[in-house]
Amino acid sequence: MGIKGIKIGTVEIKGKAILAPMAGVGDRAFRETCARFGAACTVSEMVSSKALEFDDKKTLELMELGEEARPAAIQIFGSEPDVMALAARKALEFSPDFIDINMGCPAPKITGPGAGSALMKTPQLCGEIVAAVVAAVPVPVTVKIRAGWDEKSVNAVEVASICEQAGAAAVAVHARTRSQMYEPPADWSIIKAVKEAVKIPVIGNGDVTGAQSAARMLEQTGCDAVMVGRAALGNPWIFQQINAYLDERRIVPPPSLSERMQIMVQHVELMCRYKGEYRAMKEARKHVGWYLKGLRGASEFRRCAGFLESLADLDALVKDVIAAQEETPLSEK
Repeated sequence: MGIKGIKIGTVEIKGKAILAPMAGVGDRAFRETCARFGAACTVSEMVSSKALEFDDKKTLELMELGEEARPAAIQIFGSEPDVMALAARKALEFSPDFIDINMGCPAPKITGPGAGSALMKTPQLCGEIVAAVVAAVPVPVTVKIRAGWDEKSVNAVEVASICEQAGAAAVAVHARTRSQMYEPPADWSIIKAVKEAVKIPVIGNGDVTGAQSAARMLEQTGCDAVMVGRAALGNPWIFQQINAYLDERRIVPPPSLSERMQIMVQHVELMCRYKGEYRAMKEARKHVGWYLKGLRGASEFRRCAGFLESLADLDALVKDVIAAQEETPLSEK
């Protein structure tokens, strides 16, 4: 049957499940791992427009894109139209398929200076930023927003409409306000309202935890694609499961224990390739913890994961994990 994709400006997205940008975890290795399992599109960790002004080395590293995870966007954040335009131009050096503007991050260190979801409080400025970035680059420009700043100012429809008028090629809507952060159930009716208000593609975000919830969001809101964030952590095969369900209503079971451990090791090996083993293993500890979720003895193994320093350490942990799942209960010995 085939899943009908979407078009963002001139960019073809062949699928409906997109990997959300996630600061601190959505690095190149994770994006490529998710793309391997069918993520239709990936977005970089958010990049500070101010840091790009000064060619910060760590910031430049965040924008490295591999061919294995395309189409791919670089996401930038900031609150000054001219600085955001400059950042978008610099991002072009890494050949993104499109530029994404962050208007949804709820972290105080981002909203404090007026960026991220704080921009929802100034809809006109949102439009000015989009217009400046659109004028600065030849690739499509997208925007990620929230429902609003708080429950008294749910203005996603207004902001999305202003961004569309300013030239945005698509909008992703996280259906929670900034004050709600990530906790209460997402209000998908906000996604539906945005979809009904604009003509550009709308990507729904919030509470997509598996194949069936992805299908429900598409059906209930009419959105063009779904964005998967935290549900993909330690679970990159979620994209394969969503694609199979949307395509054929087929339920794909999770991988076996040995497959799961193999995927985890391959993911960490990619991290080591891009960042060097010393640094990568420190960053991999949280990913390993997510892969171990739900297994017998998971809490103790996660504690052990917190001390990983090498791929050899990871191999030893994997052997212990597999042995623990295969143990015969004491009553049967």
